[in-house]
Amino acid sequence: MVTLSQDDERRLAGADGKPSQFAMEVMVRVAEASGASGFTDASMAHIGSCFYTGQVGVDFAEFLLAGGGHVAVPTMTNVSLIDALHPELRPERSDPEVVRGAMRLMEIYEALGCDVVWTCAPYQQNIRPGLGDQIVASESNAVAFYNSVCGARTNKYGDFVDICAAITGRVPTSGLHTDEGRRGRVLFRISNVSPDLMKEDVFHQVLGIVIGRGSGKCVPVIEGLPDVITEDQFKAIGSSAATAGSVALFHVVGHTPEAATLDEAFRGGSAETTVEVTPDVLFDACSLLNGTCTQRLGAVCLGTPHFSVAEFAQLVALIDGRRVHPDVNMFVSTSRHVASQVEREGWQSVLDESGVQIVLDTCTYYTPIVDGISGTVMTNSAKWAYYAPGMLGLDVAFASMRECVDSAVRGEVTRDPQLWSGDLWGANTR
Repeated sequence: MVTLSQDDERRLAGADGKPSQFAMEVMVRVAEASGASGFTDASMAHIGSCFYTGQVGVDFAEFLLAGGGHVAVPTMTNVSLIDALHPELRPERSDPEVVRGAMRLMEIYEALGCDVVWTCAPYQQNIRPGLGDQIVASESNAVAFYNSVCGARTNKYGDFVDICAAITGRVPTSGLHTDEGRRGRVLFRISNVSPDLMKEDVFHQVLGIVIGRGSGKCVPVIEGLPDVITEDQFKAIGSSAATAGSVALFHVVGHTPEAATLDEAFRGGSAETTVEVTPDVLFDACSLLNGTCTQRLGAVCLGTPHFSVAEFAQLVALIDGRRVHPDVNMFVSTSRHVASQVEREGWQSVLDESGVQIVLDTCTYYTPIVDGISGTVMTNSAKWAYYAPGMLGLDVAFASMRECVDSAVRGEVTRDPQLWSGDLWGANTR
């Protein structure tokens, strides 16, 4: 039996209108299904229902809007299907019904009171939750980052449930909203991996794939990472772990806020399973991210999840005044918030002159395919490499950011022999 507050009862009775009544009915069903005894207040939300997946999403949003629905807590939007500022990337002619539906959803969710940031990396905005804050999140990498790096508490809320939670401002006290639900259960121990490999950006991407495939439904704990980890490296681990599995929370011993020690990460318990993460295990995971990888290159896609300011700084330094090959299209996805900072830094003109195209509001692995993406595509994102072959039917080459830039300039897939040497990865490369 789910215990309801007076405000919950009032919503169920329709005192706040049909959208709020329906949203509360949905949340009660979610609470019952998850075994929650009651609800707690959410302080914020990041929702994915604003992404177009079919007419039903538009119809549901129209129902909420027509009844006077409005979010009850600060609510940010995930990516859209389209770049509203550069509509030529997914022109209406590519799929009129889909593109028009995506545009309408963007309008509706703004009218519902959402902060229309259109990003899968909302933690790069100026406001983020703190340790222990109860929130609503839906996009897989955002869920992982909020839970793991910020120490906030959210389950992964699917489409329609997320906006219902935002309208009611209530979440069931179950799963990752509880202490017990956040206890680590499987230990991933970094073993015999060289410090040089752990400095490479591909390492964190591939580590996430290993963790995602090996965690099942358990909360993973990672031991043995370097003393310094950047937010972009945390982002890479969480994004790829959520892609290859269902990881919504990971603990990194000595780094994340609920894992100062191994004992704290397991909340006084012990690991049910231990996985040794060796160079061979990591290299084997790379095979999941690379296709046939012909040398001829059609496009380079970066920014899945959305590029940060720090990543743009790296990109500008790597380009170093060079131009993208005329036969290659290079796309970098990011948020409007980060793009404005890129402009202030003076990097936008540098990227324009180099032939780099910035994509806003969306990601490039969705269909309809962005104009200019074809053939073999190179990326430094494990998430892009994992999804794109099935989503877009393209051949993908996974690589470091440095290799992506060099390849874009040369017009062909270019590998760094030192990066992929046996000295770094073990016997599998020989």
